[in-house]
Amino acid sequence: MLKHLQRMMYLSVVGWMLVSCSQENVTPEVTTQRVGSIGIVANATATQDGNLAMGNPSGAGTSYSNYLISKSQYSMSYNSYRGTPNWVSWHLSSAWLGSAPRQDDFRADNSLPTSFYRVTPTDYTNSGFDRGHNCPSADRTLTVTDNSATFLMSNMIPQAPNNNQKTWANLENYCRTLVSQGNELYVIMGSYGTGGDGTNGYKTTLANGKVTVPNRVWKVIVVLPVGTGDASRVTSSTRVIAVDTPNSNSVSSTWGSYRTTVDAIEAKMGYNLLSNVSSSVQSVIEAKVDNGPTQ
Repeated sequence: MLKHLQRMMYLSVVGWMLVSCSQENVTPEVTTQRVGSIGIVANATATQDGNLAMGNPSGAGTSYSNYLISKSQYSMSYNSYRGTPNWVSWHLSSAWLGSAPRQDDFRADNSLPTSFYRVTPTDYTNSGFDRGHNCPSADRTLTVTDNSATFLMSNMIPQAPNNNQKTWANLENYCRTLVSQGNELYVIMGSYGTGGDGTNGYKTTLANGKVTVPNRVWKVIVVLPVGTGDASRVTSSTRVIAVDTPNSNSVSSTWGSYRTTVDAIEAKMGYNLLSNVSSSVQSVIEAKVDNGPTQ
């Protein structure tokens, strides 16, 4: 009996010591996972934060031309007259990345209002344009459900193949490289104008006018270390990358040559892209052209 009591007391002391260590002395668990050719550092402190943390750029709501769609994987302003998003916004950290395979299950977005034309994968067939993701497949690999959500046609634009497969792919890979370095990103992508140059030449629309081919494709990326209270942590020294490319098959594969300012994109679109950031900080970071590394 005495031995039993002594053993119980010993186990209690050891258990208390282990709990104390776990609360005070253990650093966040870090593992590495492979996403394509990039080793992603998965920090246990990274979280899946809100996709609209930086704001609703166009004040999207219920308008047919500015219809707000909020999915767990991304948020967007959808334009039913163009059959494409005006913009798509999403958060990217290691908490969104895993080993789910690319689903390739392109399909109509049946969650759109019944009064909207629901673009189908075959609307792009033989058009000379890719079904170009806004929120990329490789940015949502934690679960099959997350990855599948990126293949809804509401997340696509008619994108010139070289723009999609080279210029844009290089930029998307660089974004995931930034995540592998311990950052989290807020990304807003959009397109504007009419008429692009694909493998079959210049076109303004697809699907008998139901899908507009954009003239330009842009992206804004806010780079932060992993943390909380994200919009409030943006400062005048925060790195913000703004890119505006032609939707053309003759585009350069070097995305860095298309860097511009957030102000310039806002002026073209009439948006307030980082509206949840303090106005004093916006005035500084939105006027800068990024000159950081590109790979």
